[in-house]
Amino acid sequence: MPLHLPPAVDLREVGLRDGLQLEAPLPTATKLEILDAVVATGVRRVEVTSFVSPTAVPALADAEQVVAELGRWPGVAFSALVAGFGGARRAVAAGLPHLEYVVSASDGHSRANARRTSDEAVAATRDIAALAHDAGGRCEAIIAVAWDCPFDGPTPVARTVDVARRAVDLGADQLCLGDTIGSTVPGRVVELVDAVRDACPGVDVGVHLHNSRGAGLACVLAAVQVGVTSIDAAVGGLGGCPFAPGASGNIATEEVVHMLEGSGVRTGLDLDRVLAAAAVVERAVGHGLPSNLHRAGGAARPITPAG
Repeated sequence: MPLHLPPAVDLREVGLRDGLQLEAPLPTATKLEILDAVVATGVRRVEVTSFVSPTAVPALADAEQVVAELGRWPGVAFSALVAGFGGARRAVAAGLPHLEYVVSASDGHSRANARRTSDEAVAATRDIAALAHDAGGRCEAIIAVAWDCPFDGPTPVARTVDVARRAVDLGADQLCLGDTIGSTVPGRVVELVDAVRDACPGVDVGVHLHNSRGAGLACVLAAVQVGVTSIDAAVGGLGGCPFAPGASGNIATEEVVHMLEGSGVRTGLDLDRVLAAAAVVERAVGHGLPSNLHRAGGAARPITPAG
């Protein structure tokens, strides 16, 4: 049976934010070296940092300093994640009006992540979207624990759909469904994507998947087969949520590029340069990366005969 795949997808690199937020803080200069290597891959969208409490996420305490240097890379669409109005105001003041506002579909994760209920977090979409729009930017609602919550268990499809619908009604320009703890599987991905699309016609719905339980790439393929073209990934497969027990690495950018380009889907990224960026990240963080492709040495590493 032939695969039904789009001709191209739009990958967003999230390694500078999600990839680094659980790591020991890196010097800003080192982050800019990583960013330079990431931009060299050809990626068009980069989630470059988050404006959250530096006490809660010390690895990203230099958000303003990073954003101040983004003029070095014209033509790249940079965005920042925020968890509330205060962070959104900081991002806009720093000169980055393109916001990703994270809201949790469950109360348990919302209280751990933002110290308020899910409904309270969704209600703030109106003010955050207005702030972004007034500054000439966009507001994307990232729905965390869209499939499962480490505190409350499986998230009902109807609950995630309701959060998505209300976020759009309050001004969100697009949506991204987050598998925060990497627990979903392809069938559930298709089910939720279809349900959210039905509830929010005409709104772009992307996916942010983790590979905690090994199904990340399969879930990407399932999403792409039903027409999802906005996909988050982190070079080297780094990442995880500090407020979600059991959350580990993102899907690796190089593995997504390898899979999709090999299947005839254009990503616009150069695989060799993505692997080079992964090597830069590995040196910076000082430990091995989760990416299988990075460890294998690339798509076509020659096998040396024994003996």
